[in-house]
Amino acid sequence: MQALKQEIEDTELAFARMAMDSGTENAFRAYAAPDAVIKRGNKLVSGYDSIVVYPDKTKQEGAELNWSPDFISVSKSGDLAYTYGEFIYTFPDSTGVIHKQEGFFHTVWKRQPDGKWKFVGD
Repeated sequence: MQALKQEIEDTELAFARMAMDSGTENAFRAYAAPDAVIKRGNKLVSGYDSIVVYPDKTKQEGAELNWSPDFISVSKSGDLAYTYGEFIYTFPDSTGVIHKQEGFFHTVWKRQPDGKWKFVGD
């Protein structure tokens, strides 16, 4: 079980690193499962095709999203897991002043047929 938790932690941290290094939109494209759902505000964005275009619609130049898991749980079957922790989102306003939003994330992970972990809920 510890090895599975480590896989999830490694995957979550790689997801966060990609968001910082290559942009949130690229990270969500790389880590979303075909049947994934994300909740943004009061809106659900369902399915890979909708998720991969959503960040482009909401992209804010200079914004950064960073997170890491504080808790990881893996199902006994080893094919589902969830994580939660804190996130920090920083972004400049139109005058260049940097604003910061902090909160909590919750991600549900599912092992895919190729053995990779992809998120199905975020």
